[in-house]
Amino acid sequence: MKIQIREKEGVAILDLEGNIDINASNFVETTGWVLTNMTTDIICNFESVNLVDYVGISLIAVVYKNILNHNGRIKLYNVPSHVMKLFFIVGLDRVFEYYMSEEQALGAIQEEKTAAKLQKKHLRRRFKRIPFNATIEYKPKFSQKEQFSEGKIINLSADGVFVLTDRIYSIGDLLHTRMNLMPQPGIIEIDTKVVWIADRDMQPHDYPGMALEFHNIQPKEQEKIVQFVERHLTHSAQEFDE
Repeated sequence: MKIQIREKEGVAILDLEGNIDINASNFVETTGWVLTNMTTDIICNFESVNLVDYVGISLIAVVYKNILNHNGRIKLYNVPSHVMKLFFIVGLDRVFEYYMSEEQALGAIQEEKTAAKLQKKHLRRRFKRIPFNATIEYKPKFSQKEQFSEGKIINLSADGVFVLTDRIYSIGDLLHTRMNLMPQPGIIEIDTKVVWIADRDMQPHDYPGMALEFHNIQPKEQEKIVQFVERHLTHSAQEFDE
């Protein structure tokens, strides 16, 4: 099989020609070289592929796994109908994304790259822990008799809070908590789980305290906390710039 390598907008485009069969081991070798020396985003042009047999299917699977192991992306375009039929039989029609043109495949990769950057940025902000001073109330989730205890929130993220308090529970305990995130969204009631307890000798400044992770949080409630964290981060950044 012949393979021509082109580069466009940071993506490697492989023009494949011939048969993907037992003699097409260079397909694996070529994609491996591209992953190491060029990019992890690859588009394969199947327009001139005459035949794919079951050995070729195995080679394609190796290529696919190798790209995934490099956190890369692969798209196919101009796949002939007889090859698509074979892909359908072996289930590869559900593995790959197929496009009619090079422009469509390239556009799909660029969209995914943009989305990945935004998501990465969002996650960095979302899981960032911000200093926060507020009161939190909590009690065992399944207790009808115990009253709410009170603690002081030291920091907050979209995943949980760290609380200074004299009333410490055990790791793994489920608590029902109330906290007031002023000015918006206000009072949030949410279940939490104890995931860490400060050690008196190792963390004297955090003692007595415990880390509470939000448990089975509803998407709507978590989004409120995410927005609160992001507003706080934006405000802090503006103050720093000034």
